[in-house]
Amino acid sequence: MTFDDELKRSVKKVIVSERELKKAIKALGKKMTKDLEGEDLVVVGLLTGCIPFLPDLLKELKLKVLVNYIQASSYEGQESSGKVKIGGVLKESIVGKHVVLVDDIIDTGVTLKELSKYLYDNGAKKVTTCVLASKIGTRKVDFEADYKALEVPNEFVFGYGLDYDGYYRNLPYIAALKDELYK
Repeated sequence: MTFDDELKRSVKKVIVSERELKKAIKALGKKMTKDLEGEDLVVVGLLTGCIPFLPDLLKELKLKVLVNYIQASSYEGQESSGKVKIGGVLKESIVGKHVVLVDDIIDTGVTLKELSKYLYDNGAKKVTTCVLASKIGTRKVDFEADYKALEVPNEFVFGYGLDYDGYYRNLPYIAALKDELYK
């Protein structure tokens, strides 16, 4: 089966086009540049979902930043386990710095809330969260991202960093998964 055949089998509809993504990220970068100017920033990308969003966002930030990465997950397959597993070590010191935690999506809110606490516990002066997408109506904890490029409906979405069973992060758009494939 070709890649295009796989997509036809999986994609219910495109939720956000490549053009809409670029426009939203450009606007987000402009707002963050204005709001965060003069801060001593460490941008921490949450792997692996922050790719390709983080490099595109960094191009729009007209700020001096250190870039770092961390791994964490609360998902097993298509469902949140409710428990956050943190892996990897921050290579840059965050002690006394303003950390901007960047992820692909905020869904339940569990991962970003736990990681924010982790970063504070490791010396961050301030933690600001930034996501590509905010899924509507899905929070399990009281937590919202400080910055979001766009909102997506409460459907299983993938593409542009968001995965479906580990695949399709490389799509240049965000799509909804066909209902019959969502378990």
